[in-house]
Amino acid sequence: MESLKKEHRIMLRFRNHPRIVQTTNPNLNIGINLDHCYMYMEFASKGTLHNFISHFSGQPMPEVMIGRTALMILQGLEALHSHGYVHCDLKPANVLLFPSKIVGEPWDLKLADFGLSKEPSCTNLRSSLSGGTKEYMPPESLGPNRVKMIGPAVDMWALGCVVLQMYGGRPVKLGECCYKWRLPRLVSPAGQ
Repeated sequence: MESLKKEHRIMLRFRNHPRIVQTTNPNLNIGINLDHCYMYMEFASKGTLHNFISHFSGQPMPEVMIGRTALMILQGLEALHSHGYVHCDLKPANVLLFPSKIVGEPWDLKLADFGLSKEPSCTNLRSSLSGGTKEYMPPESLGPNRVKMIGPAVDMWALGCVVLQMYGGRPVKLGECCYKWRLPRLVSPAGQ
């Protein structure tokens, strides 16, 4: 229940931001027996980035589309980070797709699922980073003796993992070299 309340607070804080999913009701609706809690959000008629990536069957998305997607995610993260928030669970399933307002573009996107997010009121930066999705968490947050620092870098690492997934069609696994053959292409000078 607390994570849902936090998610609702964050959506209200960023009401009308074009890269943050919107709640359509300023009130969190709690069932009669307190065992049901729900909120109304705008409908993502184009699905999630996760579903969109899967349509490419392991092939890379077009680079122009990857760039535009990364830019829109960065715009959402910039809004969060500039006000002291950290998403803490950025992944393609938490990026919702909507019809584009720009002619010729396939969709616009918005960040969603703020239940694990760190709010500015959280004074304990050394946190458990509980939950989250390990494929998108930085290496220092995994392992038995980890000290988990929650800050914008957590989201930036996750964004890098999302970009690699758009290139490779599946999540990156730590220690795996599934992108080795693509790395020279990704970091080589333009025009080569």
